[in-house]
Amino acid sequence: MAKVVIVEDDPMVSSINKKYIEKVDGFIVTEIFRDGKTALKFLEKEKVDLAILDLYMPKMTGLELLHEIRKRNVECEVIMVTAANDLESVKDAMNYGIIDYLVKPFTFERFKQALDKFLSKTQVLSTSELSQTDIDKIISTSSQDTINSDHYEKGINNRTLEKLVHHLEKAKPNYLSSEELSKISGFSMVTVRRYMNYLIEHDKADSYIDYNTGGRPKINYRAKDE
Repeated sequence: MAKVVIVEDDPMVSSINKKYIEKVDGFIVTEIFRDGKTALKFLEKEKVDLAILDLYMPKMTGLELLHEIRKRNVECEVIMVTAANDLESVKDAMNYGIIDYLVKPFTFERFKQALDKFLSKTQVLSTSELSQTDIDKIISTSSQDTINSDHYEKGINNRTLEKLVHHLEKAKPNYLSSEELSKISGFSMVTVRRYMNYLIEHDKADSYIDYNTGGRPKINYRAKDE
């Protein structure tokens, strides 16, 4: 029996997902979480086979949670279930090796198809030696190479990175907020923040938090001089 957790901040959607899962033999929903941080704490301690993740959630988005799952080597397959259908969100999720990506609203038949992909991959990986057919099955359910053949480092797309660096360089010596970067680049806020964190980690950019906004604080970024 595959243990499943649902991470979804909308109670009605999580209820629908739970009903769909329970209609398919071989699955049991063990927990439902409303935010990614709480889910991550659980996943680090408990054995879970599959996580159904929403993208837009408080505290930690689905993509951020997916990144942490991979970063911390949590053994858990992931199906994204979200209203986000922009290219960058799909690419980000698929480059982290999800089983499937479902855009709301979806039918039970489409949801079941995603669960079948999970079962197919799990069945193949239960054997110690793989035939070419088995390997083909694994690759067909993996999303690593279906979107873009560019080289990725830690899930980073070189073209996306170059575009964001270009905007930072163009704005020098001024800073750009994540909102401004999202607007001029066309990438989602989640994507911008993840790539900015990558640049900061590699000492290619710096940031500061502006608390004088009259509302939510803004993170501002600037490219460093070479």
